[in-house]
Amino acid sequence: MPKINLDVPAVAVREVRLNTITGFQGTAGELVTAARCGGMPDRSRSFSQCLGCGTAQAACMVTLVQDGAVISHGPVGCSSCLHEFAFTYRVNAPQRGVEKPTQRKIYSTNLNEEDTVFGGNQKLEETIRTVYDRDRPKAIFIITTCASGIIGDDVEGVASDVESEIGIPVVAIFCEGFRSKVWTSGFDAGYHGVARKLLKPPTERRKIINVINFWGSDVFTKWFRRFGYEANFITPYATVDSLAHASEAVASVQACATLGSYLSSALEQEFGVKAIRNAAPHGIPATDRWLRELGELLEQPEVAERIIEEERAEFLPQIEALRAKLTGKTAYVTAGAGHGHSLLAVLSELGMRAQGAGIFHHDPINDNEFEESDALAHFVRDYGDVPNYNVCNKQEFELVNMLNRIQPDILFARHGGMTLWGAKLGIPSLLIGDEHFSMGYEGLVKYGERIVETLENDEFVTNLKAHAINPYTKWWLEQPTFTFLETAS
Repeated sequence: MPKINLDVPAVAVREVRLNTITGFQGTAGELVTAARCGGMPDRSRSFSQCLGCGTAQAACMVTLVQDGAVISHGPVGCSSCLHEFAFTYRVNAPQRGVEKPTQRKIYSTNLNEEDTVFGGNQKLEETIRTVYDRDRPKAIFIITTCASGIIGDDVEGVASDVESEIGIPVVAIFCEGFRSKVWTSGFDAGYHGVARKLLKPPTERRKIINVINFWGSDVFTKWFRRFGYEANFITPYATVDSLAHASEAVASVQACATLGSYLSSALEQEFGVKAIRNAAPHGIPATDRWLRELGELLEQPEVAERIIEEERAEFLPQIEALRAKLTGKTAYVTAGAGHGHSLLAVLSELGMRAQGAGIFHHDPINDNEFEESDALAHFVRDYGDVPNYNVCNKQEFELVNMLNRIQPDILFARHGGMTLWGAKLGIPSLLIGDEHFSMGYEGLVKYGERIVETLENDEFVTNLKAHAINPYTKWWLEQPTFTFLETAS
């Protein structure tokens, strides 16, 4: 396992740490083989339309800590992404059983032109004190931006000085957008800050299992309670105290290895909290592997076998009925790496055929270095290859070109703003933000029912296609999809 160094303020970006890439075109099987052989040269694009920002992904993790406050150290416009997660926090609270979600505490140092010349350290120091006096949070997170990074503000020094004065953790998170082309480096930056400043050495082992996730519904409690354990969610709806005691869990599971492998590796390396190695339970083979590993880790394999037996008896007939309706239907997936691979497994399990995928990056291996975590390799072994497999950092012009060419029966998207491109082409499109929705046997049934519903109600996209104006020209739609992706050497 690679050494995770919590003594340094900033985590190395994924391009450096994991040899992560954002440029590939071929098949899923070819990518898995290349990753296993160490042959992962990144192919750059001569034209790039859009990228995800690491600042937003770091904010995604720490904005949702219930008794924390967040400061965006930069121009006020850079704080706009933080408010998106505040909205998500409130909307998704009911599905996690949070009756009274706390108000989000989000601030900006509002750096201006003068600050970029003379520095923003003093303004940051004053903002930290103001936030503490106004809200009395139990921790303050400082999200850096391109502006504060370029002018070289001493964010770590200011945070440490004021922390000793006010007596709560002040966590500097280095996630400037220019640091990495891989947006998920922002997740690592957020969790690096959490691991450095909030995790405490364990005094006991509690009957809890950490769940490192985004904001999905609680599907884990029903499983964990069968083993006699409770879920400790990180970070949506977590508190500073629950994060501090994450080191006392017996294990950590991840909704997505892309998101969770860094923190789960830190918990295992520093505090001995075992990480579930297998990829998240999407599809029958992955669900069985995941439950069996959990049972072995908790020394209750018989409980895992009982859960599998009971869920098979209850849900397999419904899954077979859905397969009868969906077999032969074609699909295209666009999503981040971990969850995108999971969606490919779900649609294949339901009898559908993946015509391609646009996945936002690829890690040859995760921080934990466990091959069992490689969801794409599992997919290829379980279900076969995927043609038209594209690794891209959200290049929507490539997505539109590919959809126009292959015309799948349905588009699956993980992120808002992507489904509209399928809809404009008359392709039924499904966006489900809850990353837990399709987990387990029951999840296959729920997701399958949503797919059937989406396919049967295509009148809206049919009408939209007839009236929508496509911003991409006829010239571009006739070009090869990967015209701007350099040729592999």
